[in-house]
Amino acid sequence: MCRSLLTFVRGTHAVSTRKTRRLLDKSKTFHVACGVAICVFSVVHVSAHLVNVVNFSASYSDDFPALNLARYRGEDPKMIIFTTIPGITGVLLVLILFLMFTSSSYCVRVSNYEIFWYTHNLFIIFYIILMVHMVGGALKYQTNIEAHPPGCLRTNQSSTEQQGEELEQSEDEEGRCREDAYFQPHYPQTWLWVSGPLCLYCVERFYRYIRSSDPVTIVTVVRHPCDVIELRMLKKNFSARPGQYIVLNCPGVSSFENHPFTLTTCPTENKETFGIHLRVVGDWTERFTQLLLPPPRIDLEILPMVQQRRYPKLYVDGPFGSPSEEVFNYDVSLCVAGGIGVTPFACVLHALLDGWTGFRLQRLYFVWVCRELQSFYWFAELLCALHHKLWQENRPDYFNLKLYVSQTDGLLSMSEEKYRPLSSRLLVGRPKWKLLLDEIGKSNKHKRVGVFCCGPKGISRTLHRLCNSARSSGTTFEFNKESFC
Repeated sequence: MCRSLLTFVRGTHAVSTRKTRRLLDKSKTFHVACGVAICVFSVVHVSAHLVNVVNFSASYSDDFPALNLARYRGEDPKMIIFTTIPGITGVLLVLILFLMFTSSSYCVRVSNYEIFWYTHNLFIIFYIILMVHMVGGALKYQTNIEAHPPGCLRTNQSSTEQQGEELEQSEDEEGRCREDAYFQPHYPQTWLWVSGPLCLYCVERFYRYIRSSDPVTIVTVVRHPCDVIELRMLKKNFSARPGQYIVLNCPGVSSFENHPFTLTTCPTENKETFGIHLRVVGDWTERFTQLLLPPPRIDLEILPMVQQRRYPKLYVDGPFGSPSEEVFNYDVSLCVAGGIGVTPFACVLHALLDGWTGFRLQRLYFVWVCRELQSFYWFAELLCALHHKLWQENRPDYFNLKLYVSQTDGLLSMSEEKYRPLSSRLLVGRPKWKLLLDEIGKSNKHKRVGVFCCGPKGISRTLHRLCNSARSSGTTFEFNKESFC
């Protein structure tokens, strides 16, 4: 989850193959898999120790008192747990892990992101306690195996059976113990595995804190249809590539809450500003929008000729890499967007419009699915401008555009003359994904097509399944899912 480190590795020449970069895109999936594995094996670990605690109490051994975690036979197992360092730290670790696991669920993250954010950062305390967990010395090992090998005969054995065996084997001097068994707690080694990654993450967080310590300058704020806000910003020495995303922090809304947003415009040589489009969904975006676009004050008797807006303080962390950066690294790419999921590809379209060079892409298929017709107006001018540019350059086949509107109630066409290229490509209903991929496969036989999706899970699951199925045309589809860390 070191986003800056992953972005740096992705941008270096050392990671030159597409397969290696796609592995970096699985960092969040790997993170989730590690979390689930920790929870599963923690259940096994805790269950085994609970059995051990009961055995320590019920099977107290007078022969080897150093091995006993219990102080006497029949001691209450709960007292063993809550009066020893391994027991207390173990309870704290289970409690923290339970909070982190439950708050990481999708419903909690959507309904109350702050609960997820605060509890997830308990992992630092979790690792510190984990390093202390071994200090109590619950598990021990024998230090004098040569002088006291396992099973050797001792003069002070308490069992009558063992005393009988000792008499029978009294003539065998090698079977006797030369000294009593000595036991020593295991040396704590958790810090060897945890301290390195933890220090690396802390260094990354400190670097990101320094990089994002200066607030950005908000240039313009535009309200678009369907509760979408466009935000243009300016920051010194800020550079980004199409497809990357940033993390916003607005102290006026929440000092510790950070939210990722894909860049829809990147800085260029002629334009230093960068921008995002955010949809007003949830408490954070609602409060943030109210600070950006406060309602007009009706108590003012005299309005000034020029009223200067006072925007809230805003901090930007990033940019960070994402799978959408790979759009330009395929000969043929298919970009599928659902609703506001169009934002990663808007920056790609801006790059094509601005004449960005040095990429491999030879043909781009763009499919945008929205519930409402008004949603297409977010980037209608961008799509039309790119269409006109390619027609003037005599490259009409370079950009293949399909727009789908799923809601038919009160449907109106985009009747404006300047949006005629879009109205001719507007379809009602949902895409037939199998037919669409078959059509692309026939037009690009024996090629590798990059499929990029940012939208609802239903669309991504369908595309992922279809991309993994074999094609008669010999075309290979590589699925790339846009997902924030």
